[in-house]
Amino acid sequence: MIHPRTRRQLLRDLTGAGVGAASIGLVGRDLLDTDDEVADAAAPSCTLTPEVTQGPYYLDLDKVRRNITEGKHGLRLDLRIKVVDASTCKAIEDAAVEIWHCDAGGTYSGFSQEGTAGKTYLRGTQLTDAKGVAQFRTVYPGWYQGRAIHIHMKVHVGGHTVHTGQLFFNDSVSDRVVRLSPYSSHRGTRLRNKADQIYRQAGGSGALLRLRRRKASAFRKGLIGTITVGIDE
Repeated sequence: MIHPRTRRQLLRDLTGAGVGAASIGLVGRDLLDTDDEVADAAAPSCTLTPEVTQGPYYLDLDKVRRNITEGKHGLRLDLRIKVVDASTCKAIEDAAVEIWHCDAGGTYSGFSQEGTAGKTYLRGTQLTDAKGVAQFRTVYPGWYQGRAIHIHMKVHVGGHTVHTGQLFFNDSVSDRVVRLSPYSSHRGTRLRNKADQIYRQAGGSGALLRLRRRKASAFRKGLIGTITVGIDE
């Protein structure tokens, strides 16, 4: 975990690193099985897909941390987001990957209209390692009116924001998760992926996280989600 430097300092330090990405894509497929052996990320196909809106709940925070839960309850989700050169599939080191999402009840931190002003849960940034992988510990997101379950993401390379996108979850997996506490107390209508316009804009199945159980045959112990992000250097 990186503590001494803030995200802004990381971006300043990486300015001029020689990686200028014009566009980015999300590639991966969803998989839920009993194998607890974890790959660094989903096998890359190096396909570019469109960027999508950052949405109304982005905050420009200095939260460089792996564990973003801040005590929020929900099914554990360990994320492995890999950043590669889309033309060569070569891993990109020191890309700053920033994520944020709602809690199990569909609420975002940091907004007075949500009743969460001053809170920063479920937001954070990590640098990719030598294998191009940024790792996070979070919880499976909930949902809110008019949207499928998703995670927001930005990728910063060479001091510049090179991608704004969203990651999605297989509906059949979400169907299992929402039967668990605390999700089961949420009475709002959950939109399925195919009815979500942003899911389609993000490339549909190309924006799905690949999911595995953290522990063999123990769904309630949490999931590991992996995806590969291809950037055009």
